[in-house]
Amino acid sequence: MRIILLLIVLSTISFTSQAQKINWMTMNEALAAQKKKPKKIFLDAYTDWCGPCKLMDKETFSNPKVAAYINKHFYAVKFNAEGTEVVNYNDFEYTNPNHDPNRKGRNSQHFFANALKISAYPTVVFFDEDGNIISPVVGFQTPEQLELYLKMIASDEYKEITTQEKWEKYQKEFKSTF
Repeated sequence: MRIILLLIVLSTISFTSQAQKINWMTMNEALAAQKKKPKKIFLDAYTDWCGPCKLMDKETFSNPKVAAYINKHFYAVKFNAEGTEVVNYNDFEYTNPNHDPNRKGRNSQHFFANALKISAYPTVVFFDEDGNIISPVVGFQTPEQLELYLKMIASDEYKEITTQEKWEKYQKEFKSTF
């Protein structure tokens, strides 16, 4: 009886921990998935040397509510903005030909990060169901801070926020549940 109970507990823990992780993919995989099942894309642009990026992984992306929400409403992309991944976006192949694999710390910026106009890390970028850029969000975000953007983008409420006043009103009235 104890063995059965232990197996049930262990399988529950295993299932719970798996359900709390973001299902990261590449940008190419997300764009291909969109063609089969349209869904917005959430891209996390990071670098290996970025302290706030690592903190966001630890504090924000490991939050079970953040992970569950992103997995439900977005294709999640983890993108090294100084890496060597080939990205095929809008009929163009983006690479990082100046990347130096022997270099420690900062490296050359990937052309895709440059095309997205990313100038600081971390930066998250939201794309609509057709792969068009909606908006970047620059800097470290706590789960509660990121929640505002996740829910605004997922619900399409961002389309109604066309002035500074509407943005301020949205922020003031937003109720966090994370």
